Amino acid sequence: MTARTTSRRTGEAEFLAEYDPADFDRPSVTVDVVALTIRAGQLSVLLVKRGAHPFKGSWALPGGFVAMEEDLDDAAGRELAEETGLDRLPAGTHLEQLATYGRPDRDPRTRVITVAYVIFAADLPEPVAGTDAASARWWPVADLGLDLGYGDVEDAPSLAFDHAQIIRDGVERTRSKLEYSTLATAFVPSPFTIPELRRVYEATWAATSEEMDASNFRRKVLAVDDWLVEAEGTADSTGGRPARLYVAGGATRIVPPLERPRE
Repeated sequence: MTARTTSRRTGEAEFLAEYDPADFDRPSVTVDVVALTIRAGQLSVLLVKRGAHPFKGSWALPGGFVAMEEDLDDAAGRELAEETGLDRLPAGTHLEQLATYGRPDRDPRTRVITVAYVIFAADLPEPVAGTDAASARWWPVADLGLDLGYGDVEDAPSLAFDHAQIIRDGVERTRSKLEYSTLATAFVPSPFTIPELRRVYEATWAATSEEMDASNFRRKVLAVDDWLVEAEGTADSTGGRPARLYVAGGATRIVPPLERPRE
């Protein structure tokens, strides 16, 4: 170790020994999880009904405060388990950070900055409410009245904090990634058929079957090298030929990208 390195470390140790964290405000940090899946043919998000103030009785994303010694990813997993009982996500689940939200008045309790995560998974189970959640359930995104192209909604649930915006951002992230990545396979149990994969796009993009022409969709997805790998067997089909089964291949990008219908 050089004399210069020793001097730097000694100086840093002295600085840290005298440093007072109270010299600066310390906002609280939370994590919120936008867990998305396809249920009954609809893009659905996991919400918990708050059992305590603030926003008691409103629906919210699973989440909570990050402990001082806790990693953000670990906090997201812990909160998801504590508030919903989903302590073990299926293989193939995709988890990524969505964005950070820090509007000063977003939480009436104190200054709170939240790091939002988005999860994409297939066939997630019914949640079980825990800790301060009164109940937990999967909500069809189309029923939340978030102006996402699903049509008008009556009696949309009340959403806590700025979670309406976070959900909108999570859905938009998902819609965008389905254009240029092979992420759609995370929404279908393996093995799957091409019609099942197409219905993921219809549900997520709020598209109709007319907008997602079956023959055109099939041609496009099979043209992407190593996106779909044919599996053994076939799926039962009503009134037609048995459908071929596929599993996800190694491809991660769609070139050229699929284009979602836009108004």
